[in-house]
Amino acid sequence: MLLELYDFGIETRSLHLIAGALIGLLFGIAAQISRFCIRRAVAGPEMERAPAGAVWLTALVTSILAFATAQYFGFLTLDDHRLMSSNLPVLAILVGGLMFGAGMVLTRGCVSRLTVLSATGNLRAASVLVWFAIIAHATLKGVFAPLRVAIGSVTVPTPITTLAELPIIAGLLVASLIAGLFVLIRRSSPSKLHLGLGALIGLLPVLGWATTSVLLFDEFDPLPVQSAAFTLPWSDTLFWIIASSAVPAGLGVGFIGGTILGSFISALARRELQFASFESPAQMARYFAGAGFMGMGGVFAGGCTIGAGLSGGAALSIAALLALSAIIAGAYVMSAMLGRRPSLAVAV
Repeated sequence: MLLELYDFGIETRSLHLIAGALIGLLFGIAAQISRFCIRRAVAGPEMERAPAGAVWLTALVTSILAFATAQYFGFLTLDDHRLMSSNLPVLAILVGGLMFGAGMVLTRGCVSRLTVLSATGNLRAASVLVWFAIIAHATLKGVFAPLRVAIGSVTVPTPITTLAELPIIAGLLVASLIAGLFVLIRRSSPSKLHLGLGALIGLLPVLGWATTSVLLFDEFDPLPVQSAAFTLPWSDTLFWIIASSAVPAGLGVGFIGGTILGSFISALARRELQFASFESPAQMARYFAGAGFMGMGGVFAGGCTIGAGLSGGAALSIAALLALSAIIAGAYVMSAMLGRRPSLAVAV
């Protein structure tokens, strides 16, 4: 759309890189201030679960409503995206989601939270992210790729690809999410600033979809339609760092870079920069095991809590909602195995 109206003098991929960086910058600032992470809502300290759940649900509800509005006015389309495939790789999604959920409990943060923490001086998070990216890339294109192909070959045909095709069901789901959000807000009285930042975070995946599918889509040089995510973008970022002369950077790499920069700027302004590292070899082993689960699980499931949870959930994609449910279930199971009693705060 915009490329037909304006000549930016910049190739499309570079425009996607810039757009991704700007979206990531906003995400990094908002996530650093609000401590945005679904793991805190599922398996965090008891006093943090309800307010963290309220912020996360605010983002999800905002994403769904903004996506529907943008789609109605023709500002985005996901017709050919993998999240809208009629052949649902159900085994990969369930196994991957469970693995990712378990992994984020072991690392005490999902990939988005670890990315934010790495920018504030947390060397533990930074080192775990490197391992996560290696495992994700190995699962996509390396030694674990045959396993990915095998598990992804178990598919189930679905008559619909998104709940948006069932307006009554979609309306009931959104209504239940809003009701759950109000319950959490009344129960925990979360910060209004954090709720506002949650709403901002919810708008960013929709902005990403709109940018790559319509606003900066070039029919003569089509690029993948994508949005805010961390699994594939971290894999792409790792590959780009190693071979940047052969692999161009796109929206995903820009999003990772913008998130790191935004988190650093926010932490610097708030005087929250602080070095942290592993306390023991046992802790390091646990975190690296969790990173491995998230790296492989995120690829199997087709996304993380942001890529599937918010970006895919915004479209009410069946695949994305199933992945998000499996991630939450995996987190509950691992939390229980570690001797905690997970809250039902975000079960809605």
